[in-house]
Amino acid sequence: MNEKDYKSATHAVRTGQVRTHEGENSEALFLTSSYVFANAAEAAARFSGDELGNIYSRFTNPTVRNFEQRLAAMEGGERCVATASGMAAILCTCLGLLKAGDHIVASRSIFGSTVMLLGTLLAKFGIDTSFVELTDMEAWQAAIRPNTRFLFLETPSNPLTEVADIQQLADVAHRHDCWLVVDNCFCTPALQRPLQLGADIVIHSATKYLDGQGRCIGGAVVGGQELLNDVFGIVRTAGPSMSPFNAWIFLKGLETLKIRMKAHSENALMLAQWLETQAAIDRVYYPGLASHPQHTLAMQQQSAAGGLVSFVVKGGQTAAWRLIDSTQLLSITANLGDTKTTITHPASTTHGRLTPEQREDSGISDGLVRISVGLEDYQDIQADLNNGLMMMP
Repeated sequence: MNEKDYKSATHAVRTGQVRTHEGENSEALFLTSSYVFANAAEAAARFSGDELGNIYSRFTNPTVRNFEQRLAAMEGGERCVATASGMAAILCTCLGLLKAGDHIVASRSIFGSTVMLLGTLLAKFGIDTSFVELTDMEAWQAAIRPNTRFLFLETPSNPLTEVADIQQLADVAHRHDCWLVVDNCFCTPALQRPLQLGADIVIHSATKYLDGQGRCIGGAVVGGQELLNDVFGIVRTAGPSMSPFNAWIFLKGLETLKIRMKAHSENALMLAQWLETQAAIDRVYYPGLASHPQHTLAMQQQSAAGGLVSFVVKGGQTAAWRLIDSTQLLSITANLGDTKTTITHPASTTHGRLTPEQREDSGISDGLVRISVGLEDYQDIQADLNNGLMMMP
C-alpha cells in the first residue's frame, strides 16, 4: 500500500519515519547541530541545492522533517514548514509572502497576539491590515483592495468559537487573486481540513492540541510546495526554527491526536450543555450547541466541535475572577489544548494587550471565561465549576 493512500489516523502514526541502521520502531531523535559530509564536493552540492541532504539543523534535521512530512500528510498539503512557535508560523508566512505596500484582510476574532502582529508590528514595515467580522461575508469582500495578498482567519475563533465558511471565503479570496490562510489550531486535521475546503495555507500552534500535553512550544505552516518556498526561506535565513527535541515530542502527540480530539469534544459538549442551564451564566459559546449561530455550518465542515468552551458570567470581571479562583481541579493558565482542563479570563490575559475598543469590537467582555476542556472525568470537571457557580449571587 502506498503511503500517500493512508487515512489521516494512519498518517499520524506512520508517515515520514525513516529508520536508521539500528532498526528502531519509535522515531529517532537527532540531537545534532551539523552534519558531516563525505568530501568537499558533497558539501558544495548540499549547500547549492544540487543534492538533497542534511546541512545544519536550523533548517535541515531528520526529526523535524519527520514531523513536517507527517503533519503535511494529515492536512492534505504538499509541504509543511515547522517553526519555533505558532506566532513564528504566522510571522514567517507574512514575511515570506508579503512586502511593503501589501494589504491583509483579517478577522477581528483572532488571538490577541495575532492582532498585535498584524495590526501593529507589520504596520511598521508598510504592511496594512483591515479587520472585519468573521461571519460577515460582505465585509470581507468590501475590505479587499487591489494590493490585498491574503485573507487570514481562525475558525473556530478564539475565544468566542465563531465559525467561518471556509469554502465561501476561499472562493472570495481566489476571485480577487488572493490566498486564504486559516489558523486550524483549535480543530487540528483530526476534526477539520481547510485545504480540502479551498484554503491555500494552514497555520498551527503545535503547542496546543498537536502536542496535547503542555510540554513544548512549536508552530507549523502547511500548504503547496511552491507557495511555501519563501516561508521556508525565512526560517532558513532568520532562524525561527523548531528544535529537534520539540519535533520529536510533537510526533508522539500526533499519534494520539484523533482519539484525544474525540474525547476533548465529547467532554466539551457535555460541559457546554450543562453551562447553558446555569442561572449565573448569560451565554455559552460552543459550536456543538444547537444554539450556536453557526452550528449547522460547523457540523458540515468539522467532524466534531472541539474542546474549547467560552461563556459569559453575570457580574463582569469580579464574578468571572471569583469563579476562576474558586476552582481547585482546573488549571488557571492561558494555554489550551492540554489533557488538563484549563481556565482563563481572556480580557485580562490572552487579549489583555488589546485596547478596550479592540476588545469590544472582538466581543471580549469582562465577564467572559474560556475553558479548554481536558481529558479528566467529565463529572469532576463539572463539579469543580459547580462549586464556584453555587457561590454566585
